[in-house]
Amino acid sequence: MLRIIMLCSLWSFGISAHAETEAYNRVDFQVEAAREVANDLLVTRLSADIQDKQPSHVAQQLNTALNDALRLSASFATVKTSSGNQRTYPVYGKNNQISAWRGHGEIQLESRDFKAASELIMQLQSTLQLGSVEFTIAQDTRSQIENELISVAIKAFQNRAVAIQAAVGAKSYKIVRFAINSGGGMPLPMMRSSALSDSAIPVPEFAGGESRMTVQVNGTIELQ
Repeated sequence: MLRIIMLCSLWSFGISAHAETEAYNRVDFQVEAAREVANDLLVTRLSADIQDKQPSHVAQQLNTALNDALRLSASFATVKTSSGNQRTYPVYGKNNQISAWRGHGEIQLESRDFKAASELIMQLQSTLQLGSVEFTIAQDTRSQIENELISVAIKAFQNRAVAIQAAVGAKSYKIVRFAINSGGGMPLPMMRSSALSDSAIPVPEFAGGESRMTVQVNGTIELQ
């Protein structure tokens, strides 16, 4: 029994010593590549709110408003339109009794053509309320920029590894662990609009602004 215990102890010591050897002369660090990218996609939501004592009247008026908006939007080839949230709910008055019904419906617009989107929004605002307006980077643009930043970040990682190797006088290094993370913050909406007039709703003027895209490479090298 003593022999078995001693062998197990020696085996455990061997694993521990091996682990310590593997971790010897290892350095963890991170580099980042970043770029300011013009937002090329506008995303906005418009909504209709209808209130009536009869739920059927609410549904009829709401469907009419949204259907008219979708038909109008279809004439703008560079603007993608989709239906959004739609619901009808009771409005309670005195004694917790239903006094009316309210309907809410939304449509969403997406476009890279800011001028066409602005014109459509202006026309839709005669019947719908403008909600959120956001500017972001289209997915294909984002993928292209990320690939470019990955190449830059990997090169920066290699340069940093060589600098660390030279600083400590090591002959070479090998990469033990390597990870790539990408991301980019959503910008605040930027919108300029003309002064309102009594005769018509002016076309809003949009400025998309920029987003900062980043790619981080972090890893571990072992100096040799």
